[in-house]
Amino acid sequence: MKSNLSRRALLAVALASVAATAVATAQAEETVQCFGIAKAGQNDCASKTGVHDCAGEAKVDNDKGDFKNVPKGTCEKLGGKVET
Repeated sequence: MKSNLSRRALLAVALASVAATAVATAQAEETVQCFGIAKAGQNDCASKTGVHDCAGEAKVDNDKGDFKNVPKGTCEKLGGKVET
């Protein structure tokens, strides 16, 4: 009886892991880099203008060189610009 319960628990953990990976992958595919909407200290990566090299280093709000990752289709609504 105990062995059967352990197998079920292991299967549940494995299925949960697969589901979480699928959700994370789907979310990653549905986001875009939206420039010009990041608040100071809340950018997601380096500035495209070379002002800084890392996330969280934006010095001013809404700098056109800094971006935030946002769901696809929402960038322009937030006042930003998607660059390719």
